[in-house]
Amino acid sequence: MDDCIFCKIMKGEIPSYTIYEDDEVKVFLDINPSTNGDALLVPKKHIVTIDDLSSDALLHFFEVTLKVKKLMEVRLHIDGLTICQNNGHGQDVKHFHVHLTPRYVNDNLKHDFNKEILVDIAKVHEQLTK
Repeated sequence: MDDCIFCKIMKGEIPSYTIYEDDEVKVFLDINPSTNGDALLVPKKHIVTIDDLSSDALLHFFEVTLKVKKLMEVRLHIDGLTICQNNGHGQDVKHFHVHLTPRYVNDNLKHDFNKEILVDIAKVHEQLTK
């Protein structure tokens, strides 16, 4: 995709702070971080959603996630890692990517949401299992 920001980063048209790269993926620091070391794991090939990934590609993503987590533990002394991936609504860049957000005991990072719209958990369970 010619107008995809991640494709432009993969082609070197836009610079990035790359922390890991192989033939299939690149991991670079998010320019709008939630915490120190916040990174994006992105396939080099333009893929829109998780539905478009092969099982092998999904496995590779988790292998790379583990490598980056270990790197962050050693170099940034993180206390945890939040892994997030959006599809459809909430996916600002329509190029599959995984957010790797380092967590620190004192980061106060909150994922606020509208609890008023939530329905009873038993109802959700019924919808998912009937």
